[in-house]
Amino acid sequence: MADEDDEVEVAAPVEEEEVTDLMGAVKKVLKHALMVDGAIRGLHEVAKYVDAGKAQVVFLAESCNEPAYKKLVQALCLEKNVPLIDVPDNKSLGEWAGLCKIDKDGLPRKVVGASCVCV
Repeated sequence: MADEDDEVEVAAPVEEEEVTDLMGAVKKVLKHALMVDGAIRGLHEVAKYVDAGKAQVVFLAESCNEPAYKKLVQALCLEKNVPLIDVPDNKSLGEWAGLCKIDKDGLPRKVVGASCVCV
């Protein structure tokens, strides 16, 4: 047994792309949250998580056309001291939050917009 060399396969390090802007960071955070089932989508779920103090950060789409919706999320985040990040487009936020189908080429199809998402 002492004569045998134990060879352990080591996975090649994955090159992570460097994040240089806020939207790239948001995309990366939501991607990691989806992998561990930590992305919460929709007003009702986000409101429950923020109110319970479980939310770490909330992403709100600026293109949301319902002012009461935005006002509620902003007030809850302010009350519970949860960081709120504005995302310009709800379709992008929906895609990053996993609200789309991925075709065989790896491109998103049938993207559904998301007005708010929390982690």
